[in-house]
Amino acid sequence: MDFDDLIARLDLSTRIRLLTGADMWSLPPLPEIGLDRIVMSDGPIGVRGEQWSAADPSIALPSPTALAATWDVELVRRAGALLAQEARRKGVHVLLAPTINLHRSPLGGRHFECFSEDPYLTGELGAAYVEGVQDGGVATTPKHFVANDFETERFTADVRVSERALRELYLRPFERVVEAGAWGVMTAYNAVNGTTMTEHSDLVNGVLKGEWGFDGFVVSDWTAVRTTEAAALGGTDVAMPGPSGPWGERLEAAVREGRVPEAAVDDRVRRILRLASRVGALRGERDPAGREGRREVVDGVALAREVAARASTLLTNDGVLPFRQVRTVALIGAAAAGARIMGGGSAQVFPDRIVSPLQGLAERAEVRYALGTDPRIRLAPLPGPVTATFLDAQGATLAEQPLATGEARWIGQLPPGVDGDRLATVRMRTTYTPEVSGEHQLSVAGVGGFTIAVNGEAVFDDRVGPDGGDPAAALLSPPERRVSVPMAAGEPYEVVVTHAAGRFGGVAAVSFTAGHADPCPGEDELLAEAVRAAAECDVAVVVAATTPEVESEGFDRADLRLPGRQDELIRAVAAANPRTVVAVNAGSPVEMPWVDEVAAVLVTWFPGQEAGAALADVLFGDAEPGGRLPTTWPGRLEDAPVTGVTPVDGVLRYEEGTSIGYRAWERSGRAPAFWFGHGLGYTTWSYDSIAAEGTSVTVAVANTGGRPGREVVQIYVSGGAGRALAGWDVVAAAPGETVLTTVFLDERAFQVWDEGGWRTVPGEYTVEAGRHAGDPRLSAIVKM
Repeated sequence: MDFDDLIARLDLSTRIRLLTGADMWSLPPLPEIGLDRIVMSDGPIGVRGEQWSAADPSIALPSPTALAATWDVELVRRAGALLAQEARRKGVHVLLAPTINLHRSPLGGRHFECFSEDPYLTGELGAAYVEGVQDGGVATTPKHFVANDFETERFTADVRVSERALRELYLRPFERVVEAGAWGVMTAYNAVNGTTMTEHSDLVNGVLKGEWGFDGFVVSDWTAVRTTEAAALGGTDVAMPGPSGPWGERLEAAVREGRVPEAAVDDRVRRILRLASRVGALRGERDPAGREGRREVVDGVALAREVAARASTLLTNDGVLPFRQVRTVALIGAAAAGARIMGGGSAQVFPDRIVSPLQGLAERAEVRYALGTDPRIRLAPLPGPVTATFLDAQGATLAEQPLATGEARWIGQLPPGVDGDRLATVRMRTTYTPEVSGEHQLSVAGVGGFTIAVNGEAVFDDRVGPDGGDPAAALLSPPERRVSVPMAAGEPYEVVVTHAAGRFGGVAAVSFTAGHADPCPGEDELLAEAVRAAAECDVAVVVAATTPEVESEGFDRADLRLPGRQDELIRAVAAANPRTVVAVNAGSPVEMPWVDEVAAVLVTWFPGQEAGAALADVLFGDAEPGGRLPTTWPGRLEDAPVTGVTPVDGVLRYEEGTSIGYRAWERSGRAPAFWFGHGLGYTTWSYDSIAAEGTSVTVAVANTGGRPGREVVQIYVSGGAGRALAGWDVVAAAPGETVLTTVFLDERAFQVWDEGGWRTVPGEYTVEAGRHAGDPRLSAIVKM
């Protein structure tokens, strides 16, 4: 079908209407040309769909740092196929993922949603993700284009970065996913070298669409388009959300007055129609039912468990793992019973099941659980069933919705029967019967006016304001207020929370949580109980975790310490039981001052819905901990060579140039706690030979241990272009088996960006094969 013929059938007003969202998550349909509504949804670990609610559950895969820890492009591609399957099930055409910004500083609060500090690893994994999703007929929008590697002042900060660093690091993953055929790209909130990204014609029109030949559509981050002419000339194709915004009638006037070329509008519409034809939303061009095809059905639960196990990264092990002849396990930590399976913010989805470590290990051994310490700042959601009632300004009921817990969230799409323009109040009601007597804690987490009533008596009535200036953070990680209420065991209590509804990006939004906590003994008693449990069991497993106040969209980290008294807890447990394993439940690096005092450290990342099952698989040796670090872990924050994430006078300077991650550590002369690429397994490997010819390297490795295993053979190139990862392969071998792998090196390892183009630096290069960036085992010389 000729898109120009379709465009010619639309008047200017209709064409411009197509460039702004019809609502929070979709573009408007145009039945006159056979265009269906195009629906978008957040990712990257699942497909939430239009309902930000547990009423529409989703498979929850492990976090992108966990995916990256597998270093397995085929596994990532399979994850993409599952996400496409989920998107089709939910009527979603466009997945707002993957996030391919870099781990420039370990303080980045949203790094769990990105892959790696290394642009090559990020690009290859991002390309596999894109291919996996789009092979399923669903578009991707790699984000956030570009240099959005921090959260502090992310809406307004101006990143000052050299052309070479921009090209060699931050643009490189985007270039790779465009090569892979991405159908969309999302522009970032921040500015780069003085121009905000939604208006950055040099990078969007010049590099992305021009130099790289990108033929997909460019969508703004939500509310990022703030101008009419500048954004219309800057290359962003779609402004989300809608229908309000700076385009519409103002853009139409700018076109009619000659300030914006009509051809710029037509190019945008053409890109949207191309997107629609690709995802089956343009009737006559492609049958929407064809999105289903004959694709193999992916078992989401099984894949989530497989990825979580494969991603598990064993940092240290004195031989305690895998467990052998273990009968009793002391399982300790708040995250052991209430697993933190994902990071906070727009990456959140609602799985219909979560396997906690307590559940997973209880199926394998006799488990004695102890809280130990509770670092969580917010209370857990009030247990259900809960009923949410939507009321207008006169108190008339618009609709009711059942909820599994006290977490209420509808952003963009409200429940059936609820008119956003009429919605004034949401009332949450449940009956709670405590199991223990004493002072119970009730809370609200949200922004706006709230009341809490218990058995008809108001115990809280106040307005809660946002903690900062980031509206997304206020919506997704809001402040909490608590009240203490005496309750008697076995007595039913009616709890009613009332909230005044608000708006986000011009659309109705409801986002708050009613929380609850039982009476609890003091922290000292909790710690003592954990020590007693550890001393009485064969092994101890401490699940140490960050909290939503540490790793989330909307803010960066203040430090790398585990929150609360978890460091103290780990040391006390290890002193009571020398067979103590620490499972680090975090999306990015944490300091581990106790690392030499415990028997093993296993990073589980944010492991998705099958967290506990995968943890049991790894601890008991059913699965290999196949993970390798996708980012360098410092021993102490102050040792890290690049840390700054806070703009000064609105400007964040990337003064380190191309030296981030392991490259910065090498230049600094300091050693991190664990290098990029580090990870142990349950067997041992020898690196026996290397042969390099041109851009291909053949390496022989042998499994010298007593069980089958998987090794990530990493290739680094050093020379005139610096030292960087240039290729890798994931190999498997039986005990005593030798395998040969040939890795084809990325040509950019021999190039630099110089005077407006890529230049190969002639000379000799050292090609190294090893287990991580700081452990070269074999080397060879090649000439370029």
